[in-house]
Amino acid sequence: MKNTFCVIIICALLLSSCAKDSKPNPFLIEKNNIGLLTDSTQVKELDTIFSNDSVVRYIAGDEFAGSINSIEVYEKGGLKLLDLSPKEALDSTSVISSVRIIDSRYKTEKNISTISTFGELQAAYKVSKIDNLINSIVISVNEINASFTIDKKELPASMRFDMDMTIDAIQIPEKAKIKFFMVHW
Repeated sequence: MKNTFCVIIICALLLSSCAKDSKPNPFLIEKNNIGLLTDSTQVKELDTIFSNDSVVRYIAGDEFAGSINSIEVYEKGGLKLLDLSPKEALDSTSVISSVRIIDSRYKTEKNISTISTFGELQAAYKVSKIDNLINSIVISVNEINASFTIDKKELPASMRFDMDMTIDAIQIPEKAKIKFFMVHW
């Protein structure tokens, strides 16, 4: 009787552990990965990771130009998902250094995406740094290795033209829309 009960318990535990869906969310953004794409993914692995999508590589004609070759990922239907930048141009063993998130289905664990506002971003994450550029501001969030760009057109007129101004998070309107969302490794 005890043996039968132990066998039933062991089978139940095995079945319950197998029932969990261990497949990662392909649109989840975390500190060291975006879906199946990780901070150690090499360029040569992209075709396997995005086997259901189209991976487009642009190769510069002049290697002396010093430009990093951009890699774009599209859904089969033509919708652009991501822009990837490898650390080394023209090297299939190079890892990805940054990812520009294009598609709004890509979200962080705290539901931040390309269609989020600054107010939502600030409520979800601690702002690490704000850089004042010519036409935009860049908000860094170290917790997820990400930076968010907001166009200066979203800011009050008094803040748009002074590049020397130190901008605090409290000065940015909560409804300011995110223009770009980048993850850096």
